[in-house]
Amino acid sequence: MWKRWIRGGLLVLSIIFTSFLIYLLMTRTESVSSSHLANPAILDRADAGIDQFTFMQSRGGAVQWEVRAQRARVFETENRAVLDQVQVTLYGKKGRELRLQGDEGTIDTVKRNFVLARHTGLIAVQFEGGYTVYTNHLAWNDASREITTGDPVTLSGNGLEVTGLGLVGKLDREEFQVLQDVHVEIVQ
Repeated sequence: MWKRWIRGGLLVLSIIFTSFLIYLLMTRTESVSSSHLANPAILDRADAGIDQFTFMQSRGGAVQWEVRAQRARVFETENRAVLDQVQVTLYGKKGRELRLQGDEGTIDTVKRNFVLARHTGLIAVQFEGGYTVYTNHLAWNDASREITTGDPVTLSGNGLEVTGLGLVGKLDREEFQVLQDVHVEIVQ
């Protein structure tokens, strides 16, 4: 008899728990855009909108990098610009160029850092040493001259294909570190 009471109690608890989970799923689910960068509510607060936007960083009279965008929305108090259809050119110490393209990005106009993202396809970063990095999101840190991502990444070239999650790349030295879940394949 007491086993029947326990089974009934467990059944009631299971029903209550399931109902609670369904309630949470129905009331707490929020539709989140795939991109926080292009949130219309945020873009409406822009101080200025600029078509055919260009932003260049130079040191000692030499251009270090250049960001071009089809459209930019500038937020002066936040020292940033939100960019659409972005092309980035990075210039190396020996005059080498890296060209990147993204669907959107942001640039910190004070620290000179930028973020680049693609919704379809991948950003390809081709290096003189024969390596190419593929990912859908990249961040540039101007002070350290590094690219980083926390997203899935593929590094290929010179007979190797390295995949994993996250990357830190020192562009001037062409040194890369894949951070997690690293898989290396030798390809011909």
